[in-house]
Amino acid sequence: MLKTRLITAFVMLVLFLGALFWLPPRAWAAFAGVLLIPAAWEWGKLIKLRPNACGLYVILVAAACASLFGWEQQDNPIGRGGAQTAVYMGAGLFWMIVVPVWLWRSRLPRSRWLGALTGLVVLVPTWLALVELRILGPWLLLLLMSVAWISDSAAYFAGRRFGRHKLAPSISPGKSWEGVAGAVLAVSAYAVLWSYAWQQYFPPALKSLRFGAVGMLLFLWLLTAIGVYGDLFESALKRQAGVKDSGVLLPGHGGVLDRIDAITAVLPVAALAYLL
Repeated sequence: MLKTRLITAFVMLVLFLGALFWLPPRAWAAFAGVLLIPAAWEWGKLIKLRPNACGLYVILVAAACASLFGWEQQDNPIGRGGAQTAVYMGAGLFWMIVVPVWLWRSRLPRSRWLGALTGLVVLVPTWLALVELRILGPWLLLLLMSVAWISDSAAYFAGRRFGRHKLAPSISPGKSWEGVAGAVLAVSAYAVLWSYAWQQYFPPALKSLRFGAVGMLLFLWLLTAIGVYGDLFESALKRQAGVKDSGVLLPGHGGVLDRIDAITAVLPVAALAYLL
């Protein structure tokens, strides 16, 4: 299983990095859309849509993404439009207020209509952030996605080694507060590295207010916390659906949603800092 997991991860990483650094903007937008198609299908299955309805839901998600993208503006960031601003603000409020309340009260949406709307709030801003942040620079997008990857990896290993106190046993018994501490420590080290090596990729607000390394540390801590909520939210959704994985597309990893749960929370919030 570990060998399969590593091979799948390597293939995914090579494909993703190749697309990130070599595809032109329009092709990258299409590539990001292709990534979201299986995620939308898996979301439909998790909220108990029938196969035909899942297909329609994929079309709905794709149409929502396409409607937000101005093909004639490929060479410029498009995050300052009214529709894009609303998307990021809505996603930010969802991850910072709605999801914590839902998880705290252990009450997720059970209505299929509300579940479908929630999927739009999760998936569409993720696609838009992938497209717009990459316009600002592929390295910036990679650095921001690495926050979620570093946090997830550190939490996994710290939790396995030191985990004693459960973070949310009714949602995801394998996650621990020690794992969260490991994630915070790893991301703190990453913030120090970012502050010295990639200052040109600071959020504009941190540059203008001259918050420096401390501001970057707080910003990455915020993204880490939101990424944890993204992970827990998808775990809660799977538990409600009675499944272990969101899908079977990725050998050794489960479904696409299983791999991008933290990313769906981190990127739209990061886009608020960089694009608005």
